[in-house]
Amino acid sequence: MKKILTTVSAGALFIAGAVHAEPQAEVLHWWTSGGEAKSVAVLQQEFADNGGTWTDMPVAGGGGDAAMQALRARVLAGNAPTAVQLKGPAIQEWYEEGVLADISAVAEAQGWADVLPASIAGHMKCEDIWCAAPVNVHRVDWIWANADVLESNGIAMPTSWDEFNAAAEKLQAAGIIPLAHGGQAWQDATVFEAVALGILGADGYRKAFVDLDMDTLKSDDMVAVFDQMRTMRGFVDPNFPGRDWNLATAMVMNGEAAFQIMGDWAKGEFLAAGKAPGEDFLCASTPGEGFLYNVDSFAMFEVAGADKQAGQALLAELIVGKNFQKVFNLNKGSIPARTDVSLADFDSCAALSSDEMAASNSGGSLLPSYAHGMALRGAQSGAITDVVTSHFNSDMSSQEAVEQLAAAVANSL
Repeated sequence: MKKILTTVSAGALFIAGAVHAEPQAEVLHWWTSGGEAKSVAVLQQEFADNGGTWTDMPVAGGGGDAAMQALRARVLAGNAPTAVQLKGPAIQEWYEEGVLADISAVAEAQGWADVLPASIAGHMKCEDIWCAAPVNVHRVDWIWANADVLESNGIAMPTSWDEFNAAAEKLQAAGIIPLAHGGQAWQDATVFEAVALGILGADGYRKAFVDLDMDTLKSDDMVAVFDQMRTMRGFVDPNFPGRDWNLATAMVMNGEAAFQIMGDWAKGEFLAAGKAPGEDFLCASTPGEGFLYNVDSFAMFEVAGADKQAGQALLAELIVGKNFQKVFNLNKGSIPARTDVSLADFDSCAALSSDEMAASNSGGSLLPSYAHGMALRGAQSGAITDVVTSHFNSDMSSQEAVEQLAAAVANSL
């Protein structure tokens, strides 16, 4: 086992009220935009209400890239923050460097293993200890639609890619942009993995983007995935390069475009604009079976001092607590990581997401998003996305894309 330099042994004692040190926490995160900042403020307030002192360390930009650079500098200087927004394999990478704290005392006292889906709990554990706390579950494989545009054109939400293609062609003929999309690598990857899940199925997706199975990466089914991506490329408008995702969402809101394939953070844009699910906009999983998740979480780093260790214990307890899981996710557009939080105050899209997460968890098709850093380490996910983006923005054939995909993955290992 890798050496864990600090154990939050204060956790169980803190919960029992026996730790007298004032909880202190310096928290590094990249939630700096409107809805995100509002969401993290919920945790700050709850931390303060429980006697803690929070030092905020927001680092904007790059989907967390800038924050990771700041983190590495702090760790190398021997002055790591108390808690850091991390997710997926990045947690394991920091654990392997021997700098994460053990929060098992809190996790066991609060019964996390009983209320978190097993696959999601697995991301929060480093070998046999708990080293991170999950905040939420974002579903990635959503398709959003303008309800009026679909109704006025006699189109139902597609349940297969053939149906999607037929609807898109009909919309195009009517002068409506079928697919709102932003030409950024991560957005290309988001669409690609949704298409791949629908065509490869849950087992095929797992083999390709979790196991990196070469036979699957080079298969005829993968050629079909790239064929569908080529078709999708024909459904976006000429001005898509460089467009931010929220501007693509706005195109659906104002009726300029019909559909968007994007995670459920897009729902926050609709709701913030006063739009109602089922009336103004529609939500459904993209065609196919399975559920692709992106989980925000906080990892605790080695710190010295009872006050900082008490801060870690309090943070971990609050993050996975029912109240924060509810209030935070109502603001963020995601759903609670806990399976026992009431969704009575959530919207219909969140209820659908929760139901399908539970069904996928039971059926073995609850899968980590490769595009959002949950399934693979950076070198492998980057290699895949480079091929996806190159194909989407060129005349590269699907067969050539598959060959480049297999070679890129092999070279990244």
